[in-house]
Formats: sequence, structure tokens, C-alpha cells
Amino acid sequence: MPLRPIAGVVRTIIALLLPPRCPGCGEPVGADHRFCATCWTGLRFLAPPWCACCHAPFDYDRGAGARCAACLARPPRHAGIRAAVAYGPVAGALAVRLKHGGQIALAETMARAMARLMPEGADLLVPVPLHRWRLWRRGFNQSALIAAALARRSGVRHDPFVLRRLRATRLLRGLGRRARARAVRGVFAVRPADRDRVRGRAVVLVDDVHTTGATADGCTRALLAAGARSVTILCWARVVASDD
Repeated sequence: MPLRPIAGVVRTIIALLLPPRCPGCGEPVGADHRFCATCWTGLRFLAPPWCACCHAPFDYDRGAGARCAACLARPPRHAGIRAAVAYGPVAGALAVRLKHGGQIALAETMARAMARLMPEGADLLVPVPLHRWRLWRRGFNQSALIAAALARRSGVRHDPFVLRRLRATRLLRGLGRRARARAVRGVFAVRPADRDRVRGRAVVLVDDVHTTGATADGCTRALLAAGARSVTILCWARVVASDD
């Protein structure tokens, strides 16, 4: 019997025994990486209108070039934060299961939702790095998995090693904005020998969840110091003010 029909039979049997499941709740769905109706409606997809500087979502269109109060008070170094969804129960559950549950296929689910927000002219995808000890314990960097999936979908090159975390930091969960900023000060760097991989490039910094921005700011500072032309942050979920 030809191999192609056999392979088709095997795929059919696998689909019957192990049907695709919703990334949010595990209910059977029609295809991989698709959400059931309940989880889909539980996701708030982000798009314009938003702040022209940081891309914080606006409730209504304030006009071209409008900026949020935070960016007017203190313009950020980065070229914007683009998040697929607002952080919430469904979005947060996916992030937790990827990071702590080892469900690495969720990186592809997130990347599919993030790909529509890839900045025009992006040259390089760089994931937020883990310290080597945390990477050793976890076995993977969730941001690097997402960046690799984005690279496959977009064709933009990714480099998971150019940005380094020089020392381990305590978990930032539960810390305020200023305490987070202090915790990551001087933590990220691009080695002098690696700066040619960044210099003059429009970098997209990839992460799973954006909260206060302390980690992203630290990474942005290091990439710009290495000569990056710009740094745009692209993530799966973002905590927005209305959700606090």
C-alpha cells in the first residue's frame, strides 16, 4: 500500500483519538490553536485607536499623534508596545501554562495572534532573556519560543542569544513600579563582540506578558546602547489601565 494513503489514515486516527483542543479551556475545537466560543469572547484583542507613542489602547479615536498622559509626562525610549490581547483570565491562563506548565505548543498559539502586529521594516526579533540558572531549571525560555514561532511566520530573523541577562533577579510579581525598575537596573546587556548583530537594526523585543514595563525598559536600554536603530516591544498580553 502506498505510504501517502497510510499517512492519511494515521492522521485521521490521531485526530479522532486526540482532537484539537481550545488553548484556553481544553474543550475540543475544529483545528489546532483555535479557541472555543467562550474563550474567544473572553479575549480582548488590542488594535487602534491607541497612543501614538506607547500604543496604550484608547476608548475612542483622539486623533493622529495623540499620546497618553504617561507618555506626555515621560516619553519612553522604545518605539511602542504592541500586544495581541489585554491581560485577563484567559490570556493569563495561557501565559501561566506556557511558562510554568511546560505547554510549549502555546507559543505558536500566541505567535499567531501577535503576527498581525509585527512592525513594518522589522529587522531582528530578540526575546527577553532568562538568566542561565532559571533557564536550566525551566528548560526553556518562553519568550524565545514565541520569537522562534514569529520568525517562522514572518520571515524576520531572530537571535535568542544576542541580549543577555547578566545576573539573576528576584521574582518581580508583587513589586511596585519603582521596585521593579531597581531590580532590573544593569541586568541586561549586549556584549561588545555581539553589537554588530544589533547595530543599525530595527529590533522587535518579544515577551509573553507586559506589566509595568520595567523588564522591557531594561532590555530596550541595553539594545539601544548597543546601537539598535529602534526597539519595538511585541507581546502576547498587556496589562492595561482599565484592567487594574
